[in-house]
Amino acid sequence: MSKFDEKIALYQGEMTKLGLSFDADLLTAVTKGLGPSIYKKDAETVSGSDEKELATVKNNFLIKKLGLSDDDKLDAAIASVMEKVGKSNRNKYRAIVYYLLVKELGQESKY
Repeated sequence: MSKFDEKIALYQGEMTKLGLSFDADLLTAVTKGLGPSIYKKDAETVSGSDEKELATVKNNFLIKKLGLSDDDKLDAAIASVMEKVGKSNRNKYRAIVYYLLVKELGQESKY
């Protein structure tokens, strides 16, 4: 099993543990889009309480990568996703957060 496949299995297991249903192909595509950041301990997770980190998610992923316009809908989607993965959950994996944002905002066609 490759390192990438191990990461996918980890994220799928985490989503199952959180009780979230998921599309394995979309999760794989979103994870692949993250590139090597999934292998770096600090970059692999998102801090849900750090406003600067959440602004980076919004600007770099939602606005630059997905091409969405900056409005309150993006902030609401980020808040909703943070609620789904659990504010107290220490393992807010970036791939899962981004996958949930794609689903929340109906951007599956970008993948």
